[in-house]
Order: sequence, then C-alpha cells, then structure tokens
Amino acid sequence: MTVYESVLDAIGGTPLLRLKRLGEGVRPRIYAKLEFQNIGGSVKDRAALSMIRAAERAGLLEPGGTVVEGTSGNTGIGLSLVAAQLGYRSVIFAPAATAAEKIRLLRPFGAEVHLVADFVPRSDPGHLANRAAAFAATTPGAWLALQYDNPANPQAHAESTGPEIWADTAGSVTHFVASVGTGGTISGTGRYLKQVSDGLVQVIAADPEHSRYGGGSGSLKYTEGAGHPLHPASTEDIWPEAFDTALVDKFISVSDRDAIFTARRAAREEGLLIGATGGTALAAALTLAETLDEEHTIVVVLPDSGRNYLSTYFDDHWLTSLGFLEPTTPEGTIRSLLTTAPAGVQLVASGLTAAEAVVELHSRDVAPDEPVLLVLDRGQGFGTVHPREVVEVVTLRSMEAVDPASPAVTAGIPYRTVAAGLPASEAGAAADPESGAGAAPKYGAGVAPESGAGAAPEVIAVLVDGRIAATLT
Repeated sequence: MTVYESVLDAIGGTPLLRLKRLGEGVRPRIYAKLEFQNIGGSVKDRAALSMIRAAERAGLLEPGGTVVEGTSGNTGIGLSLVAAQLGYRSVIFAPAATAAEKIRLLRPFGAEVHLVADFVPRSDPGHLANRAAAFAATTPGAWLALQYDNPANPQAHAESTGPEIWADTAGSVTHFVASVGTGGTISGTGRYLKQVSDGLVQVIAADPEHSRYGGGSGSLKYTEGAGHPLHPASTEDIWPEAFDTALVDKFISVSDRDAIFTARRAAREEGLLIGATGGTALAAALTLAETLDEEHTIVVVLPDSGRNYLSTYFDDHWLTSLGFLEPTTPEGTIRSLLTTAPAGVQLVASGLTAAEAVVELHSRDVAPDEPVLLVLDRGQGFGTVHPREVVEVVTLRSMEAVDPASPAVTAGIPYRTVAAGLPASEAGAAADPESGAGAAPKYGAGVAPESGAGAAPEVIAVLVDGRIAATLT
C-alpha cells in the first residue's frame, strides 16, 4: 500500500487503462490516462500545485496570502485544495453557466466563489479574467494564478504527465490525444513526449467544433473547459501563452453531441464516469484510431469525472431540454409541427435600428409574423445559434409597430425555447434551458408583455443539439 505524508503527494501518478470495449473493432491499442483519480478529481490538480509552488519560489505568494483565479471550475478546485493544505485563502471567479457540482466542490475547500457573466468581450470589465485581475490588484497579499499564461502550467505536465505516459507504455506510445482548454496539458505532455521519442510521437488536439483553436467561429458550446470561444464584439482574439500550437500535429473537431454521448458510452461500456471534455478527447481518439493499425498506441487524457456533471451531461431532462435527446419517433413532438426540415432560422445582426431591420427583412421576403432572432453578429445571415447568443426574438410586424429609430430589440416579443423532441402538448409549459423547468416566457427589452409588440403571439424557438434550429408561432 502507498503511504503519503501530505495530500499534495497524492497529485499525479494516475493509471493508464486499456479501452477494450470502446476500442473493439479498431486496430491500434487505446489507453486512457485517468486524470480524475487525482486527489482533487481532475488533471488541473497538477497545474495548480505547480503554479502555487512556482509563485512561492518567486516570492509572489507568501504566508497568509490569497490565491485568486478565474476558472470554469476544475483549476479552481485544484487551487483551493492546494491552498487549503498550505494555509492560503482562495478566491475563485467562475462563469455562471458552470456545472453546479463544480461550484459546490469549491466551497468545502474554503474557496470564496464569485459567479460572473461567461460570454462578454475580453475587454469588458465584467469578463471573468478582468474580474479576477481587478480583485487581485486591490487585495493585499493576493496572487493571481493566470493559468492561461502561466509557464508553470505546461511545466507541470512536462515534469509529470509526460514521463508517466512514456514509462507506463514502455515508450510504445505513438499518438497522444488531449482536449485544449488553457493548452497546458497538451503542450507540456506533448513537448516531453516529442523530445523523448525524437519527434516520433504525434500530438492530436481534440477540439469542440465551434472552437477557434481548430478554426471554428468561436460561438458558444456546451463542453465545459475545452475549446476557445470568442465574443463577436472582441477586438482581439487572444490565445493562451500556455498553449504551444507548434506542438500540435493535427486538430480533430468534435461536436457537442459526440462529446456528450461518447462520455455516456464510456460510463456504460467501460465503467468510466467522465466529463464531456474527456468525451471530446475520447471521440477524437476513436476517430483517429480508424486511420491507424496494430503498430500504433494511442494515449488519451480523460481530464475529470462525470460526477461533476450529473446535473447536465448525465441528466436526461437536461439533455432533452436542450434537444440532445428526443423520442425515437417524431410523432406528436415539436418537430412534427414543422412542415419542412429547417435549414436554419432567420437571423439579423444586433445593433440595428427597427427601420434598418425592417429593410433587411423585406429584402429577404420574410413574412410579417415569421419569427426572427436578433443575435450577436458573426457575419452570418442564416443558420443555427446558441440560445445564450440571442438578444431578442422579433417579427417584421413587431418592428414596424415601434419607433423606426429605436433599437430593433425594443420590438421583442415573448418567446420560449423548447427541445424539438418534446411532446407538442408540453410547448406551452416547456422549460427554458437557461432558466430551468417551467420558466416564464422571455420578453423583449423595453416592452411590457401586455403592450405594443408584446401582444404578438408567443414564439417557440426550437432547439436541436442545444442550438436554435427553427421557430414557430
């Protein structure tokens, strides 16, 4: 039996597990690096310990100091755990959309948690990073971890994760697969494996399909901790300094659906309860395996546990409310109310006046009562959109009823977002995926529901795979 003198000694040394059932039918060997077996439950424990120790050596963090960071949860848990062991205060800023389980895990370690908006321009004072930086700057003895740019983040993996993989595979690893959040895990591990193998190990980045890392639009996704979103109002696309893109041999794009359902497969077929970031990496590894043979060995990092996401990825109601799950037959569902399969929804850029939006919609021959979404402008006229990107739902008729010089959003009308697979009978009381079951309709900015445009019929925004794919009145 292994005996540790400190909880910090229990960070690292995670096992590799051969994936025989998920890997059945493919030729290479696939091993999973079980990072959820770290003492704090994720791969981020390694970086947290490394960053705090480096700050101590540099004199940036002294006894009685405060550890501060903006994080989607796992790094905060690791930092708070290490801080608790070493006697530091921890203050964590996290996106409001973070899974509730991760927020609840922070507080037992003594962390002070601040929930902030999670989709604002990087220059906005309310941005996660800016809120954390402002707090650290005004708090005596505070040290800001800056995980995205801290060299001790990838260094942790160059010193531990990489050597462990090389030793445990006896140097047989040929492909290393990991998702990219801060870039620390893939960069540090990848750097070591390339060095020790004389460049033979291939480094594969698994990336959410909308992530900017792999060339996506930067629109929102449901995979916490992975990928790189970009608010359309951002003036600069800032990539983390911890991510060494030169080490990546290939990006494999993975949809939210594939990430979530691969994670669910891992639980049911291999007995591995993992998060969707691990599902992203695992889906990419399985895709990669189709192109390789018996001479290859794939190692894929599974960053954290599905116990962090029991209320989301493993909750059928949550998945149904976002349109990821639906009945096997479409009869009697919201989808069955659609006369044709939608190719997309009407979108117009936010910031238009009502008059400008009216001209635009007349040019498209949009019907007076056809629902239109005012969204953050990504330079796209039509398509699907994440619900949190929607400014308001309007119609041509509602915009013609307000002052032409006013912002188009003032013509907003009540709407609900519902999953395509829900029974049509539930439409009137369907859940809003951002507000919980039985949520009240949303109303347009500056318009009371009983006046003006608010008297228009309620709009149903239909969700498929978490994105608005159609609208009904």
